[in-house]
Amino acid sequence: MKPSLHILAGLALAGALAGCATAPAALSQDQIGAIVAAPDRAPADRVNDVRRKPTEMLAFVGVRPGAVVLDVSAARGYTSELLARAVGPTGKVYAQNPPRAESRTPPAQPKGAAAPPPPNAAPPTPTLAERARNPALAHIVPVTRSFDDPVPPEVAGNTLDLVTLMFNYHDFGHIGVDRARTNAAIFKALKPGGIYVIADHAGRPGTGISEAGTLHRIEEDFVRREVEAAGFKLAGVGNFLRNPADPRDRNTPEPAMPKDEFVLKFVKP
Repeated sequence: MKPSLHILAGLALAGALAGCATAPAALSQDQIGAIVAAPDRAPADRVNDVRRKPTEMLAFVGVRPGAVVLDVSAARGYTSELLARAVGPTGKVYAQNPPRAESRTPPAQPKGAAAPPPPNAAPPTPTLAERARNPALAHIVPVTRSFDDPVPPEVAGNTLDLVTLMFNYHDFGHIGVDRARTNAAIFKALKPGGIYVIADHAGRPGTGISEAGTLHRIEEDFVRREVEAAGFKLAGVGNFLRNPADPRDRNTPEPAMPKDEFVLKFVKP
């Protein structure tokens, strides 16, 4: 006797629920707080926390233990380290930076006697390589790839759970990155239901990406249109870095105040 449609539907639902039951739960606020408060985090990162609000960012991103993550334009790895602590040793964080010829990083200075630090100098920020040497962060994988094609081949197809791009999408405008190609590669690499989070400095309406090289800002709606053109759907907007008082007409606001910044969460259908 063939099973009825009701039985088949029930079995399918049970299977789906079983799959959900095995998926790691999102981090709690207490777990996120413990990550941010970890005693082995660098003093420079704690200074950066004041502006970057990592507790709110990790909660908004929704990263889960065991996730496979790509942090595009990781620089020295502030975000990469937070993500690595969040995914834990069963996860992995690929921290991408471009070849030096494509990077905005200034060339290394000639070797010589090190100048003494100025009074009240900020603590030095660890490099990505220094972070990856921490046994607790051994699952950070530094990656050198072009911004046009930032995804390592081993995770290039329906493999990633999360991609982050923090405060550098605007730079793609003035350094000549093929953003459509970048977004397409990220879309391909994410699993269905995978998340793509972009944070950046807000520009004024109608400015698009035209002020990327001068004010280091980008229009929020412009980012949304470009990313949705790659097939993504907007899943959330984070307002925890907003500052409506910022005129958005300078790189550094006058009078001095935090920049207005947006955080967009996209999902691959």
